[in-house]
Formats: sequence, structure tokens, C-alpha cells
Amino acid sequence: MRTLRIILVWTLVSLLLQGGGYFVLNKKVQAVMTPVSNEPITLNLTATIPGSNLQNIQISSAKDYLAYTENGTLKIYNLVQGKQVFEKKSPSTTDKTLGVLTYQWLPDRNTLLYFYAKKNPNEVTNVTVYPKATVKTPVIKTEDPNQKIDKVIPVEPRTEKKYGNPQLTELYSLELPESKDDTTLPDDRFNQSIDNLPKGGKIENLVFSTSSNLIYLTVKNESTQLLMEIDVMKNVRTLNKSGEAIDNMAASDRYGTLYIDSKVGNTHQVIALDGTKRRIISKKLNDSILGIRDGKVYIGEVINDELVKITSTSDRAELTDNPTLKTEWEGVIPFKDVRMLIGSKGQVIVYNNQAAYIVTAGQLEEVKLQGDENYVSFDGAELIQLTEQGTSTLVGLRPLKPQK
Repeated sequence: MRTLRIILVWTLVSLLLQGGGYFVLNKKVQAVMTPVSNEPITLNLTATIPGSNLQNIQISSAKDYLAYTENGTLKIYNLVQGKQVFEKKSPSTTDKTLGVLTYQWLPDRNTLLYFYAKKNPNEVTNVTVYPKATVKTPVIKTEDPNQKIDKVIPVEPRTEKKYGNPQLTELYSLELPESKDDTTLPDDRFNQSIDNLPKGGKIENLVFSTSSNLIYLTVKNESTQLLMEIDVMKNVRTLNKSGEAIDNMAASDRYGTLYIDSKVGNTHQVIALDGTKRRIISKKLNDSILGIRDGKVYIGEVINDELVKITSTSDRAELTDNPTLKTEWEGVIPFKDVRMLIGSKGQVIVYNNQAAYIVTAGQLEEVKLQGDENYVSFDGAELIQLTEQGTSTLVGLRPLKPQK
């Protein structure tokens, strides 16, 4: 009887252990198959940055580094340690077209991509040209009056001037350590030179698709606008049509497809570009691309500087012309002199220095803003408020949500 009791006890213990093991294993499998979505990082933080008139404020995905320009110099400020950790000055104090042209954080790490322009020191080079020798056939008087002898007359090589692009544009990636690490220096890494950016060209739009390692940018100077694509193999190509003006654009975070507001003459369209293939998304005169998040393309209808309607369509690997547009919201949001983005939860955020308008699942909320300058993080979760205090700037960080 005692032996039977021992066997039953160990059998029960074995079953319990197996059940616990299966439970843990099941949880692990569920975590892999249906991972819990990561909430964006938000902080409540204030910092005083030396300097005023800070421009193009961008915060890293972890909300611990702030990138900005001051008097033409790119600077990175470590918000955790309260100090500047990097700067990149312009090579010229007089030519405002040189230096850092634009920059943007990668959405999932402490890496900043930036474009840097400098004067080409070898704009004019001398090249030696070796022309082919000239062959003449003079008549030579010999015993045979009909005989001709070919004579080769050598031509001396000559030097010609070769003119290159007067401006060199370089792409860099700046990798920063963990913000609490005070021993590792930022890694400022040169990636490639881009030869065909026009001198004095302003980069108006910069977007990239991390899934396909594609970078898209529009560059405009006094005479032309270029839409350029840079791929992982460092190939650069121009995608826009002749005479095409591009106001806004967004890149698919899944397939690398580029969506643009295209205007050629009097024709305005929202176009999807997959390489050289083009698909018409909307022909409506007042429609404009707003952005892309998690497989959804957002399009806004703007009339008289007001956003009155938001529609959407699926971001697919294979696109067709004139897809069905689903209405997400209708109403009125001021749309003059504003910034806008699509947050990580699919919320459409439109803001200026007075208020932020947030459309989530068809519902509109308004957040009053207090700073002299206000910015919203790429994921739509963090509000960055700047207030000048003499020669310094007070930076305040808080979650972007209505105050109760």
C-alpha cells in the first residue's frame, strides 16, 4: 500500500511538472506567433540647451537624443546626461547652401542619417586626349605613275579641361551609443558621395523605407526639381517626369513603394511609384498624401487651407489604378502652415504652434500647445515644446494627449 501511494504521488508530481512545462511553452509560442505590440516610449523631462533660434527639431526613437541646427551647425544633445555630444559645422561661413542639408532619425534606433554639401576642390581637372592618327594618301612619283603610298601623320596629344559638379554631396550615418554611456563616442560614418545633386539644391523632402533600405528625396534649385532614389547598393536614380512638381511624399514601411503628390501642368494626382512603374491612387484635385502606417495609406482632402476629409487605402505589394478609398473621418481642421504625421497607432496628427489636432479611429481631439515652437515625435507619442530664455532654450517633453 505504501509503495502504491509513493507511485501515485510521483505520478501526480510528474503530471504537474509536465503541465507547467506545457503552459510555459504555450506562452512562449503565443508570444512568438502573436507578439505584444511595443508601446512608444514617452518621457516627462525638461532640459536647458545653450543657444537660441534652434531649428529642425527631431527627437530619437528612445526620446533621449535631440537633433537640431543652430546657425547652420547640426548639433546632437543628450537629454539624459544634459550635454551636447556631437556637432557638424558648415565648411563655409558665407555660402549658406553648404553644410548639413537635411537629416532624419531612423525610426528604431539611435542612428541619424544626414546629407552634407561641400565645395568640390577638383571641379576643373585637366585630361590628356589622345586622338587617332591621321592617315593621308599622297601620290608618290615612282617608276609606276599609278602607285600610291599611304603615309601616317602622327597627331600630338592635347590637354582639355573637364568640368565636374562644383558641389560634392555626401551621405553620412551618425550612430550614437546608449544615452547613459559616457565613454563611447558617436560614430560619424561616411556612406557615399552623390554626384548629381545640383549646386545649391535644397532637399525639400526626405523619406525612407527601412524594410527595403530605400531612401527618397526631392531636391530643388532655381531651375528644376529632382526626385531621387538611393538603394542599398548605393545606386542613385532620378524618378520624376520632366516638368513634374512634387509637393509631398511618403514611403511604404513594408514594400518600399513611394507615394507622391504629383503635378504636371494643370493635372494633379496622388501617384504610387514602384521603381519606374506608376499607379494612380487619386485623380481628385484637392487630394494629397498624408502618410503611411502599418499597411494603410492615408489621403487628405484639403479645400481652402482646411483638411475636410481623410480617406485610406491598403498598402499592397501589387498596386492597381484607382483603388477604393475608405472614408476615415470628415470635419474641419486648419491646414495652413502646419506639420503633420501618422502616429504609431494610426492617428493622424496635424499641428501648429497653437494646437495639435489628433484624429484617432474617426474621432477628433484637440490639444492646446504652450511652447514658442512645438514639435511632435515621429511616432506621434511625444510633444517637444521649446521656449527661448535669453541665450538658452528650455526644452520640455511630455506625452502628446489631451490634458484633463
